[in-house]
Amino acid sequence: MSTTTPARWRTRAGALVLATGVVVALAGCATGAAAGTGASDGSVTIGAASNGAATETKLAVAEDPKLHDALPADVARSGKLVIGVGALPSGYPPLAFTGSDQKTLTGSEPDLGRLVAAKLGLEPAVKNATWDNLFVGIDGGSIDVGLSNITVTEQRKEKYDFASYRQDNLALQVAKGSSLHFDGVPSVLAGKTIATDSGTNQEKILLGWKADLEKQGKTLTVKYYPDANAKLLAVQSGKVDGYLGPNPTIAYQNKQDAGTAKATVTAGTYSGAGAHLQGLIAATTKKGNGLAKPVQGAIDELIQDGTYAKWLHAYNLSNEAVQQSELNPEGLPLSAS
Repeated sequence: MSTTTPARWRTRAGALVLATGVVVALAGCATGAAAGTGASDGSVTIGAASNGAATETKLAVAEDPKLHDALPADVARSGKLVIGVGALPSGYPPLAFTGSDQKTLTGSEPDLGRLVAAKLGLEPAVKNATWDNLFVGIDGGSIDVGLSNITVTEQRKEKYDFASYRQDNLALQVAKGSSLHFDGVPSVLAGKTIATDSGTNQEKILLGWKADLEKQGKTLTVKYYPDANAKLLAVQSGKVDGYLGPNPTIAYQNKQDAGTAKATVTAGTYSGAGAHLQGLIAATTKKGNGLAKPVQGAIDELIQDGTYAKWLHAYNLSNEAVQQSELNPEGLPLSAS
């Protein structure tokens, strides 16, 4: 984890930036029932009260009795899956925030928890906390699983088990109609001006590209702006060629401005872990408690039956899809954690 300002939310050695143009407030705890879930037929409504961050979608989820039987005894006995989200104090659309009804903890992360709970035959109970207290809750057993954009790192694997569910990606945001297409090869950025965020992992990666291009006699100009609105305006007005930032934040902004004269799109994505490792976001459980394996199985079944793809599509995050959930996959090395 890096040191960041309060306007940022973090997953790894870098930081993901809160979309400051959105005003949200979070309650201390929200249950699955408050999100339009927990129906007797096993259906889960994702994107409930999301205020445009997602396309509200009702999905049918069939419980898998074998996965339920594989649960740790205390979790099965409770009948609940306590899902921890570290979104206090202000939330981070589209991943986790208080919805338009001022009570529902909505977003892609709690919604995935509700889908997993339904697959395991459990009632979802979503708890909101600060980032640090999320891990305190997992450590102490008051939270069963953390779903809060947590990147797998080798350091974290010393204390936690992981079941991956999304790629951890950065994105290059450009104005709609831009001819810039980024396929992960920095040479296409030669001669361009790209905005990013100071003190973040994306800045570190961008400055590395700049240094490599300069060795080839080429230029890459890096620009900084005081806030998210100024940065977005720079992209929309053509003052910069693009903005390198967290993929979920950019996906959210693209969705908000779609169909307007200020529309933006994603020109390409890049692993938040760098060139040699695809970073992964994962469900996080206390190491050795036996819960990660059934959670992994639930995610895999959601992938296989198409529910997972519908969940990602609803939140405009299809470009972070994984083909399968991995148990304790390779994470960011200790040197980068």
